[in-house]
This record gives sequence, C-alpha cells and structure tokens, in this order.
Amino acid sequence: MAALPANAQRAQLVADAEALGEAISAKVEPAVVARDARRLASELIAAFPVPLAPDAVPDIARGAALYAQSCASCHGVSGDGAGPAAEGLDPPPIAFDDVARARERSAFALYQVIGQGLEGTAMPGFSDLPAEDRWSLAYYSGSIAFPEVERGRRIWNDEPAIRARIPDLAALSGLTPAALGEAIGTERADAVMAYLRAHPEAVASDTTGSLALARERLQQSLAAYEAGNKTEARELALSAYLDGFEPLEAVLSTRDADLLASVEIGMAELRAAIGRGDPVATVTEKVDALDVLFYRAETVLAPANASEASAFLGAFAILLREGLEALLIVIAMIAFLRKAERTEVLPFVHGGWLSALGAGALTWVAATYLIGVSGAGRELVEGFGSLFAALVLLSVGIWMHGKSQAGEWQRYIRKTMQHALSRRSAWFLFGLAFLVVYREVFETILFFAALWTQGNHGAILAGVATAIASLAIIALLMLRYSRMLPVGKFFACSSVLIAALAVMLTGKGVASLQEAGFFDITPLPYVPRLPIVGLFPAIEPVVAQMAVLGLIALGLISNKVRFSRILSSDEGGQH
Repeated sequence: MAALPANAQRAQLVADAEALGEAISAKVEPAVVARDARRLASELIAAFPVPLAPDAVPDIARGAALYAQSCASCHGVSGDGAGPAAEGLDPPPIAFDDVARARERSAFALYQVIGQGLEGTAMPGFSDLPAEDRWSLAYYSGSIAFPEVERGRRIWNDEPAIRARIPDLAALSGLTPAALGEAIGTERADAVMAYLRAHPEAVASDTTGSLALARERLQQSLAAYEAGNKTEARELALSAYLDGFEPLEAVLSTRDADLLASVEIGMAELRAAIGRGDPVATVTEKVDALDVLFYRAETVLAPANASEASAFLGAFAILLREGLEALLIVIAMIAFLRKAERTEVLPFVHGGWLSALGAGALTWVAATYLIGVSGAGRELVEGFGSLFAALVLLSVGIWMHGKSQAGEWQRYIRKTMQHALSRRSAWFLFGLAFLVVYREVFETILFFAALWTQGNHGAILAGVATAIASLAIIALLMLRYSRMLPVGKFFACSSVLIAALAVMLTGKGVASLQEAGFFDITPLPYVPRLPIVGLFPAIEPVVAQMAVLGLIALGLISNKVRFSRILSSDEGGQH
C-alpha cells in the first residue's frame, strides 16, 4: 500500500493495514480480524478503483470446460480438493465444495487468484487466459459449493429487497455469501448465490425501456392512497398500466402469455381495491405482488431471451390470431353475396378490407415517425371498434338466422332478385369490412412495432409470411366449403359463427375500455381469463356478454315466431 500513488487516502490505508497486522500478531478474535480485513479491502478499492466486474456476462459452460481442463487434476472433478495431482502438495489444493470456506470467497477474489496464482502454494497464475475466461472460471468454481439453484431462483424472483442489494455484476462479483448471509440469513444467502453464480445473466439483463416507469407510478399511487387522495391514486395506477406496462405487453404476450395475464389481473385487482377504499395494507400488498411480477416480466423481456424461435412464433401467433377474427367476418360477407348472386357488390367488400390495410400502413408510419400512440388511445380504438362491430354483427347474425329456413330464403330471393342491393347497403358492407379489418390491423401494427425493436427481423418476417400463407389457406377452404353448403345450412352456420364473434368482440371491447380507464373494474376471481374467446374475469364484460346472449335469444325467438306465422299463413292460403 505504501508503494501506491500518493493520494488523500493512502496514509490512512497504511495505518489501517499496520493495525490489522498487529491484530493478527496479537491473535485477536477471528471475527474481529475478518471484519477489519473486509473493511480495509473496501476502503482500498474505494481509494484505488480496480475493475470489479467482467465486461460481459460470464459463460458458466465455458468455465466448466476450463475447470475440467486446467483445475480438476488438483482440485478434483467434483471440487473436493482430491484430484490425482493433489497427492503430496503442501498445503493441499483448495476444496471448492467446502461450504464454510466458500462462503468467505467472492467471485472477484477467485478471479484475482486465477490470474495471479497464490504465493507459497502450488497454485500457478493463469494470466495468459483472457479476462472473460478467468471470470467464467471464477464464477463456475465459486458455484460448486452451492447446489440449491432452484430455491435461489424462487427467492431472487420473489423478493425485490434482495434484488436491490445486488443491482449489477459489479455488486455480485464483489459479494461473498457470508456478507449476504448477514443480511438475509445464511441458508437463504447460499441459495441466492447458488442461483446467481450459475446464472449471472439474472443481474446483467438489459432492462432499458423496462418497467421502471410502471414501478414508479405504482409507488406514487400507493403514496397518494396513503395520503387519502383516492382519485389521484387511481389515476396513477392507471398510468402505471397504460404508460409503463402496456407498451411492452405485445412482446410479453409472445413470450409468456400466462405472466401477461397475471400482470393484467393484478393491475385490475389493484384498481378495484383503490376504488373500493380497501385498507392501505391491502393496497400495499397488491403493489408488492405487482413488483414481483414486473421483475419476472423484465427477465422474460431481456434481449438475451429474444431468440429467433420466439420471434418467429410470436410474429406468427400475433398475425394468425388477429387476422383470423377479421377473416371470419369478411369471408362470411363474401360467401353471403355469392349465395345471393350479388357479386356486383363484392368490390365494395374488397375495397373495405383493402382500404383498412392501407389505413393500417398509414397508422404504422404515423405511430413510428410522427406521433406516439398512447396506451389509452390504443385501448379506446380497440374498445369502441369492438363494440360497434359487435352490434353490427349481432343484427346481421339474427338476420341470417331468419333466412336459414329454405322458404324464407326463397321469399327473400323473389323479393330482391330483380333489384341489386342498394348503394346504401353496398357502402354499409364497405364500412363493415373496413371496420373489422382496421381494428385488427391497428392492434397488429402496435404489436409488431414492439416486437420489431427486439431484433431477429428475419425470423419475424418469416413468421409473418407463414401466418399470411396459413390465413390464405383458411380463406380458400372456407370459401370452398361455403359453396358446397345448402343455402339454409349456410345461413344457419353463418348466423352461429357471427353471433359467437359478436359475443367475443363485446367482451374484448368492454375489457379494452376498462383498461383505458373508461369503465371501472369489478373482478370476478373464479372466472378464467380467456382473451381468445373474449372472456375476462370482471363483472362488466361478463354482464355485457350475457346481455348480447340475451339479445341473440330474443332474436331467435322472434325469428321462430315470425316463421311460424308465415307457415300458418301459407297453409291457410293453400286450403
């Protein structure tokens, strides 16, 4: 230390080092020596900084290979210190599986010994190894004594306070299990270090654009609630979702849909608790639970998890799911016009969905280069678009059911055969095709804008191409099958399909408006969350869907009564 460059701290460091030497000579209690040695080490590094962390995440598999190649002959394959070359060495090689001694070693200390060797022992230095290899070897050898990786993973994921203690690789590399054990308990510290030394990427995840804003809004919401400002607390909780979480929802949905559902349910329950005026302790518990979920989401969203396979499957699933909803409605319209022999109106339908694609392209340009589409804006577009489409489909479905009887269809044909569909009806079909397709295009574009930022562009484009090909095949099969169906059967099947879509869109529409803060949320804890069928665990969307089902039932009864009357009238005329 005396040979280090002069600075304000050097004299004190030398004095502290001399005091430590005197304590050792006087055989002071080991705990006191250990405390003073750690303190001196910390002061030394603070005064004369050295790199404490690797430049990149250590490669544990590489470390294991290096250990087998260069270390196992002395330290043993299992790290027990009894390798074939250990016999006769004095002092004997370190047993890495000695838990008591392993608790006193940091990864940084191991890194230093690997590079410099250990004077007075047979341990040579490996300074010729690249720094990244030495770090990988240090992390691997430091993990041998700690097997409880899965327990450590659970503790790390579930306890934000522990993650706050180890924010990055520098903190992890300089930390000993013993020091962590003083804060959280020895056994728990052993498990956490087992996980982190085996998976150092857990503290090195790039969380740029992470859920930090969502966390900040939640804490502000909690503070406002504690201060008695319920309205502000509700608005901040809503902002935590719309501004902090919702922009990352698209990517998360492609990687862990169950985790996405858990976050959305947790956010809904928090807003409901605030709305009910629950005790502060209850709201705090829900905020803490969301913080755990946010950490798990950040881990899933880390660029290291953005594989080509996940990008391909995500792009494929998004486009197929969103495209299928629009496809079912547009194909039903096209099949209807062909059955009615009104092919002259088909250009209006095709014009509608093609215009929606064009508008979607403009939306992408605007959202990417001109404006930012807020979370609330997105949810409102989806919500109102879904509800309007559901109302239109409800009326169309009931009308189609009324034409499912062959006699009714023949009357309709006789009545309209000499007249083309009115221009007003043609533009109505244009508008419906545009609406149902643009709603899905709008959502798909925002999903892909988020997915594109994660890289793997080739895999994303391949997923898009595969989804488009799949949708084309489905469309061809539906059109071909619809031509083979008798008229009455076609209308019966179409009415069921369209009614189901109306119920689904109603649930989605109400849920989107709730997420935008347009409606309150009243959770239904025992109702599953199934977005694919429009089912959400809240009273409002379920009640809305039940109302639509009621309207469908009334429409079916009305059609049945009307058909019975027509049938009676026909029989009376024949008599």
